[in-house]
Amino acid sequence: MRYFRTKALAYSAIVLLALIAALPSLLPASVLTSFPGWYAGHTLTLGLDLRGGSHLLLRVETAQLQAERNQQLADELSRRLRAAHIAHGAPVSTADSARLSLRSGADLAAARAVAQTLGREESPRRFRVDAQGLALILTPTAAAQAALRQDAVERSLEVVRRRLNETGVVEPLITRQGDDGVLVQLPGVDEPGRIKALLGKTARLTFHLVAGVDAPQDTVIQMPGSEPGESYRLERSPLLEGGQLTNASLGFNPDTREPVVNFSLNSQGGARFADITRANIGRAFAIVLDDEVITAPVIRTAIGGGSGQISGGFTAQSAADLALLLRAGALPAPLSVVEERTVGPDLGADAIRMGVQTGSLGAALTLAFMVLAYGRWGMIANAALLAYAVLVVAVLVTLGATLTLPGIAGLILSLGMAVDANILINERIREETRRGASARFALQQGFERAFGTILDSNVTTLIAVGLLFMFGTGPVRGFAVAMAVGLSVSLFTSVAVTRLLMEWRVRAAPRQPLVIGGLRWLDSIGQAGPIPFMKARGWGLVLSALLSLGSLLLLWQPGLNAGIDFEGGTLVEVRTAVPGNTETLRAALSRAGLDSVAIQAFGDDHGFLMRLPVQAGSQGAVETVRATLREASPGVQFPRVEVVGPSVSGGFFDTSVLAVILAGIGMFGYLWLRFERYFAVGAMLTLALDLTKTLGFFALTGLEFNLTAVAALLALIGYSVNDKVVVFDRIRENLRAGTTKPLRELIDESLTSTLTRTLFTSLTTFLALLPMGVAGGAAVASFALPLLFGVVVGTSSSILIAAPIVLVLGERAMLAAQQARSTPRATDDTLFLQEDRP
Repeated sequence: MRYFRTKALAYSAIVLLALIAALPSLLPASVLTSFPGWYAGHTLTLGLDLRGGSHLLLRVETAQLQAERNQQLADELSRRLRAAHIAHGAPVSTADSARLSLRSGADLAAARAVAQTLGREESPRRFRVDAQGLALILTPTAAAQAALRQDAVERSLEVVRRRLNETGVVEPLITRQGDDGVLVQLPGVDEPGRIKALLGKTARLTFHLVAGVDAPQDTVIQMPGSEPGESYRLERSPLLEGGQLTNASLGFNPDTREPVVNFSLNSQGGARFADITRANIGRAFAIVLDDEVITAPVIRTAIGGGSGQISGGFTAQSAADLALLLRAGALPAPLSVVEERTVGPDLGADAIRMGVQTGSLGAALTLAFMVLAYGRWGMIANAALLAYAVLVVAVLVTLGATLTLPGIAGLILSLGMAVDANILINERIREETRRGASARFALQQGFERAFGTILDSNVTTLIAVGLLFMFGTGPVRGFAVAMAVGLSVSLFTSVAVTRLLMEWRVRAAPRQPLVIGGLRWLDSIGQAGPIPFMKARGWGLVLSALLSLGSLLLLWQPGLNAGIDFEGGTLVEVRTAVPGNTETLRAALSRAGLDSVAIQAFGDDHGFLMRLPVQAGSQGAVETVRATLREASPGVQFPRVEVVGPSVSGGFFDTSVLAVILAGIGMFGYLWLRFERYFAVGAMLTLALDLTKTLGFFALTGLEFNLTAVAALLALIGYSVNDKVVVFDRIRENLRAGTTKPLRELIDESLTSTLTRTLFTSLTTFLALLPMGVAGGAAVASFALPLLFGVVVGTSSSILIAAPIVLVLGERAMLAAQQARSTPRATDDTLFLQEDRP
């Protein structure tokens, strides 16, 4: 109890600072108006699933850009070959390579030397040269492709940012994701159709002369016009590009009053434009936007002043959008929407209300149970848990973390697991008190004995959470961050704050016996001897194996109800103004040609879920669904839209499987290092049985298996191993005590001594999750319900599965060690005895 006052001041200062940081996030908005703006704005950032908005994952399609670069490279090589009088055909380029065919094999060596000279001039080297018959193949290097992709993504981020700023979207979040992804989050935008249209246009503006009838074929390209069936023959090389534009704005033709786009060029572009028009009077001059000819007027006179006008049958909105695109600049490569998630503001408000209500009720049940179980010592634990809650919010605010609905679920779960540390400490202190230790000694020994177990259990859970963050995306990462922060903070509050409060409690009588109130009958557990759990080991193992086998059969038939995260496609949640039925909506969609849409009732008579397969789930189909339903049912709302492309869904599946496998490997390695190998093997075998049962639960109940479900599985892995670590730690402690009892009796004693902790921890975690599972709704059903099931399965498996496996493997290991001790073996001329590990 040394330095008690210093620790008290330091911990109080930490909690006070945390309270100051967390207060703006805890107070209602009406109260925050009386605080300075800089302080009132220091709040938790809410995810789009809580405040409403759209999440778009765009992919930079660099294949066309790479093909253009290869074409430029081939054109330069073609120019050099002509200068060297080497005859060759027209270059052919793709995204993978460029190809030039020679007229004569005698020129192959000379042509290859020219190509290699060109390659050496590139820094770093961009391509390699291969010969295939009479053809030279120029293939970009992996480094060149990566550099091109990196540059395209970085430029795309800047162009997307400028375009969104032009539209007036409030606080858009634009970040890079992966090698070729751009993540765009748009708070408050629940119908992002126009935004996607703006971001989906490359807006590459070029000016070409219309080719004459005598123009060489290899210098001509064919371009479609803006009208159906219209086509133009243009000179391949543009005379001017849109990168020299300085401004573009909506205007109206003074004669026809049609909307047009007025543009102006910089000084260099203006001079070039004047020279082009002066030299080509009488020729058609095409204005091309994204490989489509908008207009091709004939040049009547030289145009100076560096300005011009684009006309082409625009509406006022389309002309304004084109001007916006030209002002923001062209994308280096097209962007395609591979994932979209949209949540309406009303649904977000409901999610917040549900999260706060279920979280508060879960926390209240947990705190009430602690008081019931430990009396005034439970009040001490609750004080530490309140400090824990304040610190978690403060850390999340300080880190700038985004709180999502799965993040709220993670905080609720981490609260339940934080209670585990307090229960471990209280139970260890209770054991020392039963042995007649004084208050000070019981406190000291209780914390020392509990610390290793708390550390092991937190590390094993953090392994699963870390993998969730590495391989997860969006809301799943939010869950991982909340869990990681919660577990880290719980180490401080349980080991430091709780100990400080308990030391303060016993300072008055440090040598008197400690009395922990609450459920006194718990002291009688094990007084008549250890409970013979191992007698039922055979039944437990057989029953578990049968349940897991049944779960595997359920996975085969009917199988998992895979969500669009893994299947791909589109999910649209619909709410009608008046009660409707699926047949009416299905008939309306069928008339619009959308027969592939699956419709099911969702919630009350006003709610429906519509699923479009991958092929039909294009953006056009989604907009058709919206328009059709608005016509068929006026006042219809679309609280949620999710679109996941096939490539993204395949990636989700791969990363989810990898995350589960790596979580198992990481925990296996940690348990092997911290315990004996048979403990690690026992934990992993039991964990496999727990996971198969939980997957069977998904198949049996028909719950949607999505990314949130993967988060639940990884959380269950952490929780299940956490529970087993406590049992294993006690078995190891008893083994190290040098007892001569058979392993079977020793395991029964260990299970009996940890039974109270096991049941209490499971009950508090169950109580923390129960309100969310019952009243959380469909948004968190794939998380809360499997975890509730997993808590029951994980707790029972610690006693009836993991411990019997450790008994079987441990007895074999001990028998092998005994045989090794009695059988000396020679190495060279020295005798060694194989030693058993302690």
